[in-house]
Amino acid sequence: MTKTREITITQSKGAFSIFKKQESSKEAYDFSGVLALRQLLSNEKARIIHVIKTQKPKSIYELSKILNRGFKSVNDDVKLLKRFGFIDLIQEKTKGRSRLRPEVIVDNIIIRLKV
Repeated sequence: MTKTREITITQSKGAFSIFKKQESSKEAYDFSGVLALRQLLSNEKARIIHVIKTQKPKSIYELSKILNRGFKSVNDDVKLLKRFGFIDLIQEKTKGRSRLRPEVIVDNIIIRLKV
């Protein structure tokens, strides 16, 4: 089954607002300005999604090692991708320790601009 996320950018009084809408939900979330969308669509975020999808890291820590980036910056990027509904974090326990495994949960992203 294909999962789609829809992001709508609306213009009102000379400013843009961003809304995310899930295919299965009519609930929309307002995010401040186009800056969040710009951050979301960076090459680094695309790289993170690609690595999660193809290499299936077992944790955010492992993802940061694969990407050769610091844990905090990768964790911040993962939180943004989760906030927009592109990935989910699956809690798993191994040897008494709990970790969050990132998983891509969308196949398509639709961006609409309403002016």
